[in-house]
Amino acid sequence: MQNTLQNVLPPQKFTTMLFGNAVAQDDALALLKELQLGDENLTPQLQALKTAGSRYLKDLKLNITTALQAESLGKKDAALIAIAVAVNEKNTVLQQAFEKMAREQGATQAELAEVIACTSLMNANNVYYRFRHFMHDEFYDKAQAGIRMSIMANPVLGKELFELVSLVVSAVNGCSLCVTSHEAALQKHGTEKQRIHDAVRLGAVVKSLGVVLG
Repeated sequence: MQNTLQNVLPPQKFTTMLFGNAVAQDDALALLKELQLGDENLTPQLQALKTAGSRYLKDLKLNITTALQAESLGKKDAALIAIAVAVNEKNTVLQQAFEKMAREQGATQAELAEVIACTSLMNANNVYYRFRHFMHDEFYDKAQAGIRMSIMANPVLGKELFELVSLVVSAVNGCSLCVTSHEAALQKHGTEKQRIHDAVRLGAVVKSLGVVLG
């Protein structure tokens, strides 16, 4: 049977039939390994991709590897940004995985806690300022927000990284006013656009990762 199929099918398709599922299984495990996660985190979504031999598994692993290893971010800042997105998406598995990475890079408990606080604050701001942007109404534009933001004054993370985390969470939540405001603040801090780009890309990839590891 094997020889018959090999004679009829193109070499590439024959190889895929023989090894496609095995490769996909390797890709699924490789993705979990990249995140320092065990097989017990094989979610139904990830299992479905694995069973179907989806090539997307390889893409996803390459995407998260590239995003986490961006030179402009550094491993510690990348892990902290990834935590923010995991918290934002309420993904405990990813939050714990990225917290482990952050601690390995020297992140303190105070820094980890502030990432959570920053993410929570941005969720309030993103809803509020997105509403104001949608309405284009003078009354709402001039109204006092009344949202306390004292942690922004002297953040443990440092103002630049706090702004960067704020920008990424705002981008994930789709608040254009907050995105433009935090991007402008980062420009004043002298942050390179490459760093901003890489941070937002990381946020996008972590959000996509949460779809299959949710």
